[in-house]
Amino acid sequence: MRGILEAKIMSNPMGRWYIEISDEAEGIKEYCLDFSEFESKIAAMGDKYGGDIEVAWSSEKNVTKEQINEVRMSMLEYEARIAEEDKMSGMNPEESGFNPNG
Repeated sequence: MRGILEAKIMSNPMGRWYIEISDEAEGIKEYCLDFSEFESKIAAMGDKYGGDIEVAWSSEKNVTKEQINEVRMSMLEYEARIAEEDKMSGMNPEESGFNPNG
């Protein structure tokens, strides 16, 4: 069964972004202060679905375009790294079980 996780980019009162990950089916929320923390938490949350997850992205209204762009660039770097790891292991990217674009 595919898991659907929600990732919401948020901004704290100091103007720093963070990501809230929620699994509504399990009633779980996690908070990530940087993208490496996001990577580890999203992988751990996806384990219960055998890695077969879909991530639905959104952002709070007060999040700036710069903050969204910073997260987007981190996501692109992550996707490229996963694709390279899958290529090195001989796995088709569609078989990796992680689809950040839904």
